[in-house]
Amino acid sequence: MATRHLLADLADAYAQRAGCVAAFESVGGVEAERRVEQGEAFDVVVLAAPAIDRLAAGGHVDGTGRVDVARSAMAIAIPAGAPKPNVVDDAAVRAAVLGARAIGISTGPSGTHVARLLERWGIAGAVAPRLVQAPPGVPVGTLVARGDVALGFQQLSELIGLPGIDVVDTLPPGVQSVTVFSAAIGRHSPRAAAAAAFLRWLASAETADAKRRHGMAPA
Repeated sequence: MATRHLLADLADAYAQRAGCVAAFESVGGVEAERRVEQGEAFDVVVLAAPAIDRLAAGGHVDGTGRVDVARSAMAIAIPAGAPKPNVVDDAAVRAAVLGARAIGISTGPSGTHVARLLERWGIAGAVAPRLVQAPPGVPVGTLVARGDVALGFQQLSELIGLPGIDVVDTLPPGVQSVTVFSAAIGRHSPRAAAAAAFLRWLASAETADAKRRHGMAPA
């Protein structure tokens, strides 16, 4: 889901540039990987790099033609208008988490990273009752906007422009986790040549501005 707005924009741009239509269906990463593993037909899949590696190892995608599409940093969000916590460093983020009445995380890489941070900080047990995991495919920002949580952690690209929230900042270097999103071609795609041309374009310098506009960086 972190790449859905970016991919929609790039698909439109590619159609105008090359006359080749690419239509993406965006779902939660866990669900996407499951569907690919179960043999659903597709031409291209875009997921976090470790998931693409697993699918390639299982023979579900062609690992030889994979490309890295974008790098996505994590950010922190609060309900719109709420006082912004100090998140300048590791200790400040830990304090903000301890002081929040409820914390929202995802089922994807960002949620896994937060869980590891809580363990590292020694507060996993204390925070567990206040941890709210968004259902697959639901942005953490939705929980923040509804007031279900006071603090939300997710990819910046999933939080930018979401109504009802304020993005505090990206996570500081000591606790940041950058996800690389990669793309690969389906092992049995009948349009492998066209898909390969599209993937080369996705990874090209021509798409860099769009990636930055959506809160990501070229990979």
